[in-house]
Amino acid sequence: MTTVAPPAGSAPAGVLPRARAARVTLLIAGLSAALVVMILVSAGRGQLDIPADEVLGSVLHRIGLDWGPMPSHPLGDATLWNVRFPRIVLAVLVGAALATAGALMQGVFGNPLAEPGVVGVSTGAAFAAAVVIVFQIGLVGAWTVPLFAFGGGLITTTVVYVLSRADGRTEVVTLVLTGIAVNAVCSAGLALMIFLADTQAREEIIFWQLGSLNGTRWVYVGVVAPFLAAGVLGALVVARRLDVLALGDRAARHVGIDVERLRMVVILLVAVLTAAAVSFAGIIGFVGLVVPHLIRMIIGPGHRVLVPASALGGALLLICADTFARTSVAYAELPIGMLTALVGGPFFFWLLRRARTSAGGWA
Repeated sequence: MTTVAPPAGSAPAGVLPRARAARVTLLIAGLSAALVVMILVSAGRGQLDIPADEVLGSVLHRIGLDWGPMPSHPLGDATLWNVRFPRIVLAVLVGAALATAGALMQGVFGNPLAEPGVVGVSTGAAFAAAVVIVFQIGLVGAWTVPLFAFGGGLITTTVVYVLSRADGRTEVVTLVLTGIAVNAVCSAGLALMIFLADTQAREEIIFWQLGSLNGTRWVYVGVVAPFLAAGVLGALVVARRLDVLALGDRAARHVGIDVERLRMVVILLVAVLTAAAVSFAGIIGFVGLVVPHLIRMIIGPGHRVLVPASALGGALLLICADTFARTSVAYAELPIGMLTALVGGPFFFWLLRRARTSAGGWA
């Protein structure tokens, strides 16, 4: 009887080899510690500088521990809790959502070059947001743009999935090509909205496209958090089946996995995570491409550790990018999407070159 070998980097009977287990523990601990440190540093940076020990003291006092100094500036505590902490928490949530979505996309496509934009969720959200801005739709006030963006992302993903199905099955290549076509249509619609917009609306659309966390409030955090929790939990639930899917569709079906249903569930999770992220932060590219691939290079492809590690890495990357975006230029703010593209673009080129070298030619 022929046996199927487990994916590279996985362990028999679900037990991690000691060396890999040590790397996983070290990576998770390192990312968690770096994230906590970066939160304290980021919260203290800005036009009103607050030392890290005062930031920590403010947090401890909020949870009922009378330790550490409170912010010495009279507006320090209010600035932290009304302006900076909501933005920082949303950056953590958005970065984790995008990186988790990227890990899922790379797993279901079996390709390290896959990222959430493949299924059209980002361009669909941008097109829907542009329609609201140009035609000044105000059904639910300030919530109209994020609500339409979220709906646009989900609808676009659904359209891509439905159009790519044939004979009750969805082939990966067909899904990718359909996503490219739908992305092109949404991009054309977005260009039309920019053409129809006046100067103010055009600037708002362009700024939204480039990504920003400016003006974040706690209520936004409360909306994104449940979607992130549901998406990450769902990703952990399907993690083992994604590991088996890496062996190929035939091997996955042989052990009883409904490959078509698995792909449908994963694409839905990606749509929810990405749509929730971009609805409040705009389009932030390359986080879902760069972070999961780097994590996979360190600890291997096992999704049970890849998913939480990618979430931590995405959160850390985006909070670093947001801190630089709002503090590098006095009295101005750089778009986060521009910064992530500046990092992700060269990395993507390096990844292509690496794939070409290892394969001996273009795939």
